[in-house]
Amino acid sequence: MRVLHITSGNLYGGVETFLATLLREAAAAPDMHPEFAVCFDGRFSLELESMGHSPRRLGPAKLSHPRTVLRARRALSQVLARGQYDVVVCHQPWSCVLFASVIRTAGLPVVMWVHMASNGGHWLERLCRLARPDVVICNSRFTAACTERWLPHAALEHVHCALSAILPGSREQRSRTRRLLDTGERDVVITQISRLESWKGQRVLLSALGALRETQGWTCWLVGGAQRSSETRYLLELKALARTLRIEDRVRFLGERDDVPAVLSASDIFCQPNIAPEPFGLALVEAQQAGLPVVTSGIGGALEIVDGSCGVLCAPGDVKGLVSALERLVVDHSLRARLGIDARRRADELCNATRQILRIEVVLARTLVAPQALRQGAVEVSLR
Repeated sequence: MRVLHITSGNLYGGVETFLATLLREAAAAPDMHPEFAVCFDGRFSLELESMGHSPRRLGPAKLSHPRTVLRARRALSQVLARGQYDVVVCHQPWSCVLFASVIRTAGLPVVMWVHMASNGGHWLERLCRLARPDVVICNSRFTAACTERWLPHAALEHVHCALSAILPGSREQRSRTRRLLDTGERDVVITQISRLESWKGQRVLLSALGALRETQGWTCWLVGGAQRSSETRYLLELKALARTLRIEDRVRFLGERDDVPAVLSASDIFCQPNIAPEPFGLALVEAQQAGLPVVTSGIGGALEIVDGSCGVLCAPGDVKGLVSALERLVVDHSLRARLGIDARRRADELCNATRQILRIEVVLARTLVAPQALRQGAVEVSLR
């Protein structure tokens, strides 16, 4: 089964992490051959090339510039004519809106993978309803429940993303990473790795750390590079807030990193206090793989990942509750260790690469059935 995955390519986040995993762990499902197409070159296409795969370039496309859309559609049409693909997957509504008509013309069902949970009110999602994807795959039960409300006629599935295992770093590697990041060996490192978007809760985390200014022994690493002008402005706001709270000497803004496993292995606590629901939360699972207790907000997809056995759930925006959770973890090494052991187990249950890729193969193979049969429930897929 040859599968072509289409994504924009201009940003790098959880979607791209997942797609890179499909290529890296392809041996888990030898009968499924993933290939990729992008409209924009960037970190994602460079990562694919580093693994020996050159993505199909469809050309920069903007819906506000119809000529670029027509060029990209012609490019995809040529790719499909040459490639003899069995399944084409559009990741996110943007790709579906651009390319659904081309995929249908090629005689294939329109499959869309949804990685964001929303109410369908965005203009891209309204256009996506008109494109009428035949099969929609969601990255969590929460995302599926949200998507069902605005795409009620599509055959809907959910499957947690696959993630390559993060192996524990050695004591020497941990020390080296900390030296490079100007952090003491005995410091308890609180880390957040996420896109620079306000709903990810960086302001809430800094506010809680400001309340912990007198608590000794912690350092915070904020990982994430600005990819849009709005994110650049937000980063400046966060740095200003750290100065205002007088914790700028204990907060490291590390920017975009390509050594996330090393950063996580050198950390002690992962904290991402979302103020809006996370569709799933691959960063939370990556932290669990590294054996870190996770502190996050008890909303959205995070509820499928974190419970009291492996972390702490706070109410969104609850600075006081976050202060209490972080203070307890900073001072109690045994609690961190106990939660970290269960965190590894939980991550394997959710996103074990081999098991999840085999499940993805089952889901994509089902899309080869006539879409009408799928919508009528003639085929039942169990992913529980």
